[in-house]
Amino acid sequence: MSRSGRHPHSSESPNSIATSRDLSTMPPDSTNVTDAMAAAIAPQRRNPMKPRGIQPGFKVLIGLTLLTALLLTPFVFSEYYLELLRLRSVDLHQFLRGELYKQGTGYAAMAFVVLEMLLTVRKRGRGWIASIKLPGSMMFWRSTHIFLGVGLLGMVLVHTLGANGLNFNAVFLWVFFATTLTALVGVVAETGILESARSYFGKLPGTDTILTKGPLIRGLRALWLTSHIFFVCVFGVMLLFHIALAYYYQ
Repeated sequence: MSRSGRHPHSSESPNSIATSRDLSTMPPDSTNVTDAMAAAIAPQRRNPMKPRGIQPGFKVLIGLTLLTALLLTPFVFSEYYLELLRLRSVDLHQFLRGELYKQGTGYAAMAFVVLEMLLTVRKRGRGWIASIKLPGSMMFWRSTHIFLGVGLLGMVLVHTLGANGLNFNAVFLWVFFATTLTALVGVVAETGILESARSYFGKLPGTDTILTKGPLIRGLRALWLTSHIFFVCVFGVMLLFHIALAYYYQ
């Protein structure tokens, strides 16, 4: 017995304290890994991680997803209500399908496209030959990019009246849908993981490696961001052809 009245191997000894601190570094096959992971998860349940790179929260993004679904609905039923509009109001139908309306709404949609491109300018502009510097943080421009993307979808609905088009225009419209949805679904999934109270999401198939937030988000981003960039490139090329064809047949 020591002079302080405590046994040298009691629960308050330095050795036991060091052992408890090392629990977080124990390998997954350790018998105490469950307790260590539970201790790590508990604080995150009280204070879920907030997204660092994306301003809109998960609830806001869910709202934008529902709004996107609402904006896509007219494209399903346009064949019916456009025919009904033509039968009931020929003059209004001709105006909405006429050259003046198409040009006006087309220029408005083009303005949204240009504003969407400002995110690329903010990210890459400083490295161009003619250096371009835009004010504002990347978080601000990413947030603006997300909201403008949904706004562009609404503007396309106004421009097309929900009509799916034929041949080239039909393919062009579906490429635009893919461009919008790949980004929105990816951002919603990424933000949901970031704000989740869970610290791990199972294991990688065929291995004992625990799938944590970081590797999962990196894997998802490699998938959805690559797909989004691909569709953006295709959309940009088809947009030029769309404008050229519109003025050629004017």
